[in-house]
Amino acid sequence: MDNQEIIVAAVILENAAGQVLHVKKKDTTVFMLPGGKPEPGETMAECAVREVREELRLHLDAQQLKHFGTFTAAAANEAGAQVVATVFQELQQLAATPSPAAEIVDVAWIAPDTSRHDIAPLNTEHIFPRLIRHANSDCEF
Repeated sequence: MDNQEIIVAAVILENAAGQVLHVKKKDTTVFMLPGGKPEPGETMAECAVREVREELRLHLDAQQLKHFGTFTAAAANEAGAQVVATVFQELQQLAATPSPAAEIVDVAWIAPDTSRHDIAPLNTEHIFPRLIRHANSDCEF
């Protein structure tokens, strides 16, 4: 179905080197931010926390998530669809190591200035440019 909108919440998790944690789901070829679709009655922040717990076995505190923005881009794995992503940034360093679970088959730490063809359009068009701009300035998001 063309022009389908897929509503998701996603989380930016960075390591000390400024690389962003990406996940690859089963039967896909593209890395994306951890996250997914909200369940009925769930806030986007609650969705983000739940999805990271399910996908990576990491326990985040919704109070430590900063709203990074809401962005629209071509869906990485659904031809003709658009993803509308409410993106949060984790404010605290991770205390645990990500462990792929649920539908996740691979994880990768990817630098925002990396040029790769296996990264979701949301990240290459919106997330990475904004992270790079922020790293080169003193401004807040």
